[in-house]
Amino acid sequence: MTDVTQLEHQVSTRQTGTDPVAPGSERELADAVARLRRAMRRAARSADPDNALSVAQLELLSAVAENPGARPSQIARFLHLAPNSVTTLVNGLSALDLITRSSNTDDRRTVRLTLTPTGEEAVLRWQTTNAGILRTAYDDLHPGWQHLITAALPAVRELIGTIDQLVDQESKPDK
Repeated sequence: MTDVTQLEHQVSTRQTGTDPVAPGSERELADAVARLRRAMRRAARSADPDNALSVAQLELLSAVAENPGARPSQIARFLHLAPNSVTTLVNGLSALDLITRSSNTDDRRTVRLTLTPTGEEAVLRWQTTNAGILRTAYDDLHPGWQHLITAALPAVRELIGTIDQLVDQESKPDK
């Protein structure tokens, strides 16, 4: 049996419930996700060495792009960062003209965050770089692996949603 055929067999038997999840598979998945993130960071730095923004800055810009007009406290919760860390990042990004703070019309004591056109370009550049890395790597894979990765995307999205729900439940105060 080839590696791809063996993996397809493992996936299909797990889907039908005839093969229990192997012990330690959660650790293997966590390790694979961590390695993928590191590989993507390394590849992005190599593909776009002129991008001087840190991953934390790019994550914050992306969070604001997904949640335009959000308050810094909302972004802190979204990214699970300390509010002072978000303030530090926002100050730096504001100085680079990547993000703007504007008074909230409902409550002038609070501010809303939005991307500047330069900030939008930075997010698009980062997304394009990452998509290009994934496309190149994906195209180099055996078609069987490509099929398995594509077929796994709905499960990965479900896993992400479940993890987000766990975090949301943990961050709710006890009643």
